[in-house]
Amino acid sequence: MIEGVTTKALKLIADERGWLMEIIRSDWDVFKKFGQAYVTVAYPNVVKAWHMHKKQTDNIACVKSMIKLVLYDGRTASKTKGEINEFIIGEKNPLLVSIPPEVWHGFKAIEDTAFIVNVPTELYNHKNPDEHRLPPDTDKIPYDWKLAPWLKHG
Repeated sequence: MIEGVTTKALKLIADERGWLMEIIRSDWDVFKKFGQAYVTVAYPNVVKAWHMHKKQTDNIACVKSMIKLVLYDGRTASKTKGEINEFIIGEKNPLLVSIPPEVWHGFKAIEDTAFIVNVPTELYNHKNPDEHRLPPDTDKIPYDWKLAPWLKHG
């Protein structure tokens, strides 16, 4: 596992009315602090990659459908520099993945339209975003997303 990345299996609490799933709690070890919460959506086979943050830790869970979440450690001082982690997460495998600063990451919807919840540790700064991007087919990250050429990725 990439240095600093943590995961937590999530539990569905179901009854005859439906179900509930806690995504992150302030009393869990993975919790550092709260910045904001948001939902992002990816259409089937679309890749949203690559991006990383200098300050922010992302706490990602897929709550509808399934995604392949891929992480790449490009940090020069990391013990796991160059390592890649792949996680298949979503309704059939509810998992929270906590991604530390400076770890590149992205995801691909592998079933239907996927709904991803992120609870980052920092507020998004619209004037000076802590958002660094590379295209999904960059040669700086040794990973092949097998991009569908007719779809918009990025």
